[in-house]
Amino acid sequence: MNTNISENPEALGIAAAKKAITLINDSINQNGVANIILATGASQFEVLNNLVTADIPWEKVTMFHLDEYIGMSLDHPASFRKYLTDRFLKKIAYRCDYHLIDGENPDPQSECDRVSAIIEKHPIDVALIGIGENGHLAFNDPPADFDTTDPYIVVQLDTACRQQQFGEGWFDTFEVVPTTAISMSIQQILKSKNLIVSVPDERKAEAVKNAVQGELTNMCPASILRNHPSCYLFLDKASASKL
Repeated sequence: MNTNISENPEALGIAAAKKAITLINDSINQNGVANIILATGASQFEVLNNLVTADIPWEKVTMFHLDEYIGMSLDHPASFRKYLTDRFLKKIAYRCDYHLIDGENPDPQSECDRVSAIIEKHPIDVALIGIGENGHLAFNDPPADFDTTDPYIVVQLDTACRQQQFGEGWFDTFEVVPTTAISMSIQQILKSKNLIVSVPDERKAEAVKNAVQGELTNMCPASILRNHPSCYLFLDKASASKL
């Protein structure tokens, strides 16, 4: 795991985006296309701010995302489809191909099957992800399923995960935070050729410590990143404070 520690979240975003831009353009130069995964949440604000201004031929890029709440409407402030539409797709003028998870599909398993079939045809070159306060990757809360090979799965959200979503201001009350979601699986994330992991903020420091220095266990899902051959971890001084 290659670790970069920046002074603050803004510098972290610049560093992570710079690496992602290089890897995306390298893939396009080598293969003619790039398949990418984008994460959402507060950890990705600065990364995406820098990514959308990059000199990338977006017409050659196909984008997937990590997760979406089940039953979440597209216009809800917490919708990850809305997040990526507002912070990425609109800003690049919808120039890439993209496949968003429909959290409103009345049959969540069929939605998993739909996006799984698509991503299996698009080997991922670069995945931009984060780590949750409970150590989760995507919405794979502990104890995460390290074994399933299904690309997308239905998951239950634990209390710590839901508290993080409320604490970041996405919901008016904790009670209305959804309890289920569609998430990319751990094994699908690890199939990515390159991982860009952006983790700002002191509230993530314990999770970072456990992921980097703790036991490799599904009770800290992010610990499995240590097994990936091309993983770049971007921290700020606050998130790295317990290392």
